Amino acid sequence: MSDLVIDCKKLGKSYQDGKAQVEVLKGVDLKIKQGEMLAIVGSSGSGKSTLLHILGTLDTASSGTVTIKGVEVAKLSRAKQAEFRNQHMGFIYQFHHLLMEFTALENVAMPLLIRGMSAKQAEPEALAMLQRVGLEKRASHKPSELSGGERQRVAIARALVTKPALVLADEPTGNLDKHNAINIYELLAELNHQLNTSFVVVTHDLELAEKLGRSVQLDDGVIAEVSHA
Repeated sequence: MSDLVIDCKKLGKSYQDGKAQVEVLKGVDLKIKQGEMLAIVGSSGSGKSTLLHILGTLDTASSGTVTIKGVEVAKLSRAKQAEFRNQHMGFIYQFHHLLMEFTALENVAMPLLIRGMSAKQAEPEALAMLQRVGLEKRASHKPSELSGGERQRVAIARALVTKPALVLADEPTGNLDKHNAINIYELLAELNHQLNTSFVVVTHDLELAEKLGRSVQLDDGVIAEVSHA
């Protein structure tokens, strides 16, 4: 289907732990459409982050295939995978991973600079994205001068500044209090509506997962349940 952003088929991941082989993912099938918001929920050790890392080409599967935007990403070289990530994906983490020596504006502009855009071209786009997340007045501030919620909004702006088809988020509210967590999820939903970006969000918070359009529960490396809002 042309509107599919992600198509996973029989995805497996295992590793050696001493003499034992541990299966983390066991034949996962998953399809995600353009503009869809998906929560991946499950207990610690269920394979959520492993699945997200494979989707983001940050890890490789032991078996099965991952097709993103019609491309089987495992067949790309590492250099081409990095280029593909920069062109089509954004990443948000539990800890914002901002560069502390740079301003909010410079942090958001970074993916565009990596793409080869000049600072003169990149900074207006970065400022526009900071405006979308309500932080244009904090553009010249460094992360140490921002609150936790503001830092995470900067990280979201950085993930979206390249206008990716897909954003992968690993516990994006796990380091925030309840009020800020709800604000971040509402912001993701708003940006999803405005930009038609697909979001895949790993979270342990079932209440917050319900705010997304669809959730998949991973149980011992297997998709145990799919629910739609």
